[in-house]
Amino acid sequence: MSGGRGARRGGHEEEHENHERWLVSYADMMTLLMVLFIVMFAISQVDVHKFAQLKEGLTSGFGATTNVPISGGSGIQDNDGVVPQPMNMDIGLGIAKGGASTERKTGAKDSSVPALTPDAVTQANAVKEIQRLDGIEKRIRAALRKDGLQNDVRFKVTERGLVVALVSDDVFFESASATLRPRGIAVLAAVAPAIRDLPNDIAVEGHANRLKLTSDIYPTNWELSGARAAGVVRWLAGTGQLRVTRLSATGYGSSRPMFPASDPRSISFNRRVDIVLVSDQSPQVRALLPKMAPQLSDM
Repeated sequence: MSGGRGARRGGHEEEHENHERWLVSYADMMTLLMVLFIVMFAISQVDVHKFAQLKEGLTSGFGATTNVPISGGSGIQDNDGVVPQPMNMDIGLGIAKGGASTERKTGAKDSSVPALTPDAVTQANAVKEIQRLDGIEKRIRAALRKDGLQNDVRFKVTERGLVVALVSDDVFFESASATLRPRGIAVLAAVAPAIRDLPNDIAVEGHANRLKLTSDIYPTNWELSGARAAGVVRWLAGTGQLRVTRLSATGYGSSRPMFPASDPRSISFNRRVDIVLVSDQSPQVRALLPKMAPQLSDM
């Protein structure tokens, strides 16, 4: 019985403490450190051939580079190799400055050319819109020239679109009157076919000169200019066969002169009716139209 008591204490077998367990953790840590240093050493060595291939790929994808001799690198943070130059964002765009195409000399489109930036897309759309408005202006001029009416109309490209100004003094309306005269009707008859099938909204705007109005029908130039614009809209919607949903009439009186009061032409040319072919492009595109338009304006 005494042997049994010597073998057991408190009903449990005697445990011997292992004082060398720390050696296992130490060995694991040393192994991991060795692996870490091997990896760091391996990645610090530069394969010159593979690095040159990488450089060529980045050069063709992102732009020109400046070559610096490759020393092989002495550490993972060395700056040896290739130093990139600032990129020229105009290179590789489909539209160059001024809207001209920048296709390669072979005439074929390069599939590696990056997509157009938003600014380039806006400029391209502005160029297309200007070309479209230019074509409309040429059709109207040709129709007027057939009847010798080319001097009765002025053209201008603004942020709103193409402005067709009926400006001849006493040609379209008699003084203090909103009734169209025969020559004014002839001009509208030449203009209407050229704009009839266009998708644009058409704003007709009446204007007056600075002279005080004397009329029993129209108290001020505001009423007279509005009545003249309404008269043109009535003719375009009726005889001209333009859809009424595209038309609007507004009177501006003398608040938007074509020429300042000091100009001798102000009396005659500020008395006018503008037919505005309103552009359906975005505000960003319309803002570029006056700057990028060809010399259409003869105002």
